[in-house]
Amino acid sequence: MSLSCGVECVLLLGCSRWAWRRCTYVGSNDSETWPLATPDEFEPVPRVCRLILAVYEPDLRNPQFPPDGGYRLNPDWVLKRVTYEDTLGRSPPYLIYVDHDRKEIVMAIRGLNLAKESDYKLLLDNRLGMQMFDGGYVHHGLLKSAVWLLNVESETLKRVWEETGREYQMIFVGHSLGSGVAALMTVLVVNHRDRLGGIPRIKLRCYALAPARCMSLNLAVKYADVIHSIVLQDDFLPRTATPLEDIFKSIFCLPCLLFLVCLRDTFIPEGRKLKDPRRLYAPGRMYHIVERKFCRCGRFPPEVRTAIPVDGRFEHIVLSCNATSDHGIIWIEKEAEKALEASVLCLGLTFKLLSCIMDYQQWLTCWFLQIMRENKSETITVPPKIQRLERLQTIEDEHKDALERAVSLNIPHAVSTVEEPTENKEMEAEAAKANNGDSPKAEPELSSRGTNWDELVEKLFKRSESGKLMLKKESNPTQTQ
Repeated sequence: MSLSCGVECVLLLGCSRWAWRRCTYVGSNDSETWPLATPDEFEPVPRVCRLILAVYEPDLRNPQFPPDGGYRLNPDWVLKRVTYEDTLGRSPPYLIYVDHDRKEIVMAIRGLNLAKESDYKLLLDNRLGMQMFDGGYVHHGLLKSAVWLLNVESETLKRVWEETGREYQMIFVGHSLGSGVAALMTVLVVNHRDRLGGIPRIKLRCYALAPARCMSLNLAVKYADVIHSIVLQDDFLPRTATPLEDIFKSIFCLPCLLFLVCLRDTFIPEGRKLKDPRRLYAPGRMYHIVERKFCRCGRFPPEVRTAIPVDGRFEHIVLSCNATSDHGIIWIEKEAEKALEASVLCLGLTFKLLSCIMDYQQWLTCWFLQIMRENKSETITVPPKIQRLERLQTIEDEHKDALERAVSLNIPHAVSTVEEPTENKEMEAEAAKANNGDSPKAEPELSSRGTNWDELVEKLFKRSESGKLMLKKESNPTQTQ
């Protein structure tokens, strides 16, 4: 009797401890050790949010649901708008916008439409470990959508980039379902930049808002220099590894699903999660907008934290009443705008304070020198130079450290350096020769005809005797899945 009472007490204490830890876990805990993002690197986020919202408008000249301050874009610069009738269910609607003021070519893809069956088909077209790509795993349906979009629009993007003098940045942005499509489009373009006129990697960028888990951990870290994911506080989608198709099939009972996922993940060791090559993650560098704190009422001025996490990459479900509302593009745009304004204001006050301190220090130095001269001292003190505030680590160093950490943790298929595809290297070599006058400048062999992105994807694989697709680059049989 006493033994059973003791077991019951231990069980009750254990359950109470688990419930307390889960209920007091807040979204800000995921990024509490991350450094703050600078205004310069976060500045495009509110702008690309407004571009995604513009996809929902039937007429940008007479908008029906404009955000605060309007869309702040020129309708004449909208190159193309595509609706569900045009995509035939192969991808979400999107628009292509050429921002001549900022020298950007932007392709914005909207998120999931709960009323469209075609969006559900994209999500359902996947199974765990179904699609291998570039040394990792990706969501099969989202990859098919990305390939279709590139087959349709790659020639348009290439033509616009060449017509604008090859100087503009090319940016892919998406929200929710569209974020996964945009991220995988970016991966495809990075590996085949010669098909878009040889655009440099540094001019490619992707912003995934409320990102879907669409690629394995090694790919998420590998492409962190070009893919940026933005997460608002408690957003549920980047945190649950439950397949997307299960999430949105249970959308009307989502709190129940999130609780069960939270309970299940509690008993899965962290090492086991990292060692599973088929487990999908949110892509790229993470930007976490934090606006609420534990046991505090209301919203605080938001701050943006950034890092390229390898372990602890939004692995915990947050049991919060804001888990679904933080997924909305409208709230992301509002809080991103507030965070940018607060960051700029804070930076301005910091520089003003430093300026006052430096002025006071310089005054003290001059006063000290005057005293030394009166005393005919030979000691001369030079006023200190004003130093510019910089991040402790550059973005490039953070990416390199993340790649090395992924290798040290034995993440499947992780690489310590980012290698350029052979086709891109050959094209850059030809361009260098042409610029040096060694040979006339020649266009790539495939530039005269339309690029078939399905063929490019197939080139990364070979057929085994059983007919299964295997990666060509997988020379180590112990790594072949």
